[in-house]
Amino acid sequence: GRMLPTTSATSQGPGDGAFRSRDAARHTAGAKRSKYLRRLFRFRQMDFEFAAWQMLYLFTSPQRVYRNFHYRKQTKDQWARDDPAFLVLLSVWLCVSTVGFGFVLDMGFWETTKLLLWVVFIDCIGVGLLISTLMWFVSNKYLLKQPSRDGDVEWGYAFDVHLNAFYPLLVVLHFVQLFFINHVITTGSFVGCLVGNTLWLVAVGYYVYVTFLGYSALPCLRNTVVLLYPYAPLALLYGLSLLLGWNFTEALCSFYKYRVK
Repeated sequence: GRMLPTTSATSQGPGDGAFRSRDAARHTAGAKRSKYLRRLFRFRQMDFEFAAWQMLYLFTSPQRVYRNFHYRKQTKDQWARDDPAFLVLLSVWLCVSTVGFGFVLDMGFWETTKLLLWVVFIDCIGVGLLISTLMWFVSNKYLLKQPSRDGDVEWGYAFDVHLNAFYPLLVVLHFVQLFFINHVITTGSFVGCLVGNTLWLVAVGYYVYVTFLGYSALPCLRNTVVLLYPYAPLALLYGLSLLLGWNFTEALCSFYKYRVK
């Protein structure tokens, strides 16, 4: 069925109606955000089973995850998640995988703790807020249909898309890669460089694809195929890195060790 429009026209003048609906949208955005934050510490109200289902499908069939966002829009009139369970599970994954990283890189307790704080607050949340805000701005400014009857892109949805795309990247780089770091990737060989950089290509490629799916699912946007353009420079960088022997994982490991000194 058709999506519910986010704003309704009023019988006043067009300017007045637009102002009112924009004002209403601002209130609802604030209300949604405070409701989400209130639920952040109520674990019993969170649907962890459903969040785990989404994590599984982000690997096997990411389109199904966004079909569910469609359903939420029709039932609750918002695209963004109203349940923080996914964010909580992602944080748990971050903690476990970072402890694994600390173990593989032979870090002590305090070094691993410092690395964990950095990864959670800078890598996931800090970078996530930056990317989400940038994507929210770009999609509303350049990709919105003119005029759009389906509203615009919610900031919360932009952040959800980042979390969805970040999860497979995290699993590939912070979990799968751990098994190869010491015995394959950081041995200084071409095979090590190939394995490490291929894992990076898969992880970043997945991030780009899941991000593209997130924005192409929105009926208010057009030309979302431009979000796949990063694949060209990505492939170029990958080929160049193998030719010049740049090992991205070695760089990441020395960066992590430098961070926690």
